[in-house]
Amino acid sequence: MNLALLDPFAVLKEFPETLTHTLNFGHSVYIKYNNSGDYLASGLSSGTILIIDNDTKNVIRKLQGHIRAIQSLKWSSCGRYLLSSSRDWKCLLWDLKFNKIIKKFNFNGPIWNAEFSSKNISDIVVALYDNTPKIIDETHGIRDLDDDKSLVTTFHPDGEHIFIGTNKGIIKIISRETLEVLFTQKISNSSIKNIVISSNGRKMAINSSDRIIRQITLPEFSTDSSLWELETDHKYQDVVNRLQWNSILFNSNSEYLIASAFGSAHVIYMWETSMGSLVKILEGPKEELVDIEWNFRKCIIGATGIDSGTIYLWTLVIPQKWSALAPDFVEIEENIDYEEKEDEFDIVPEDEINQKQLNEEDELIDIITKDKTDARGYQLDKPFVVDICYDQIELSEGEE
Repeated sequence: MNLALLDPFAVLKEFPETLTHTLNFGHSVYIKYNNSGDYLASGLSSGTILIIDNDTKNVIRKLQGHIRAIQSLKWSSCGRYLLSSSRDWKCLLWDLKFNKIIKKFNFNGPIWNAEFSSKNISDIVVALYDNTPKIIDETHGIRDLDDDKSLVTTFHPDGEHIFIGTNKGIIKIISRETLEVLFTQKISNSSIKNIVISSNGRKMAINSSDRIIRQITLPEFSTDSSLWELETDHKYQDVVNRLQWNSILFNSNSEYLIASAFGSAHVIYMWETSMGSLVKILEGPKEELVDIEWNFRKCIIGATGIDSGTIYLWTLVIPQKWSALAPDFVEIEENIDYEEKEDEFDIVPEDEINQKQLNEEDELIDIITKDKTDARGYQLDKPFVVDICYDQIELSEGEE
């Protein structure tokens, strides 16, 4: 019955607009939804990881293995495994079915981010702060991915290419199979802080410390790498306030790009990627937002507050269609003055009310006589005939 009260056209909205929930389970610094959107992993400043059910908004599992703040989280496509990195210089691979650590990796420096391939959870790339990036697999263990110092690494959705962003504004594309550097291009004169690639693998967004987010169309990797070129389609920036950007993210079909701003701006900016125009600014909290996440399945945007560690959730508010309760129910946009009838609120003795009900019960209901017309107004005593004009029908040879 509740589904009948919802406006079906309101569900067509592509992004949430209203801040509806705040979750306070410790000081959250990093959040990540699984692919189905049913569970939210929240990394705390204490190193604990909480798994929150999206429907009940309650903690259903607590993972304790790190001793310092969580730096990054990554779900497997099946939702069973979770990769976490922390400021304690460790990466842990969790099996959520048995709630235990199945792999542990220690490094000799701070970790910027870590993630595994969408094709194989055994392939893991780790970006170390101001150090050479690492790649981990079952065959060779931990190896250097590149000779230069990097700041961020990520897998392409095809699992065959690895992207590296350096502190000199250089983007490198490396083959996963051979670990050969296939392509190198200087994008910015500043450090690259974030690299996000759309789920279809066609668009890439780069957040650098020069306060500019660059949207780039990726080349066809099936062609010769000498023909590749990273063309910047749009540049997103706040020209007036010159804001730095903390985190960036595409939506599911890469039609929108969102970013959280550094400093006093307590909002999330949203751009339309085809034209590069600003379409929405999500407002609500009174503190700076650090990490952001977009739940594509449930149409939810989440963000963490830097001071309180609160998780803020923007969702769709669908108006209820109360006219579905009764055909004669009328919805009004504003209050109107109702003029009651003269005897509408007159007090009627109880015996008169009972006598009126008895009189109505004495009325005979005819259940034998057939109706002469149906609900559409057609007479039931006449056959329903469809007139066909044979002059307008062309018969083929041999037909009559």
